[in-house]
Amino acid sequence: MPTAKEVTYAHVNRVSELLGEAAIELIKRGARHDRSKFEPVELDPLQRMQDLIDKEGQAPYGTDEYRRRTALLGEMLAHHYAHNTHHPEHYRNSVAGMDLFDLIEMFFDWKAASERGEESEMNLSYSINKLEMPSMLESILRNTADRLGYKTK
Repeated sequence: MPTAKEVTYAHVNRVSELLGEAAIELIKRGARHDRSKFEPVELDPLQRMQDLIDKEGQAPYGTDEYRRRTALLGEMLAHHYAHNTHHPEHYRNSVAGMDLFDLIEMFFDWKAASERGEESEMNLSYSINKLEMPSMLESILRNTADRLGYKTK
């Protein structure tokens, strides 16, 4: 008969093993994140967008100008969403089709994107409203940002 201590050690070790497997999945995702952007169908429009940014400056996330510029990417975005599961647009049912790894990658994609321009905060409100996220998921994303010390709006 195993002791409580032995059962507890086995449980703790198993959780550690499972978390390690999850960490490996996240590392793999980091290594292949947005690789489709290097294909001509995406890279060429992204270069045109970069030229526009160089000429006119960044468009703050969620603004009318941001939406106008995003619309210019049309076919590029359709290709990108089709090849990258961390975008809710990849799924027929948006965020509800995602798994936990997709959500984690999406969250950090949003953080990295917020650092590209002149904004000092992650605009979670815009994305949450646009995607009609349930309040519980909004809380989880905001709690995660708070834990990591990210400023949000």
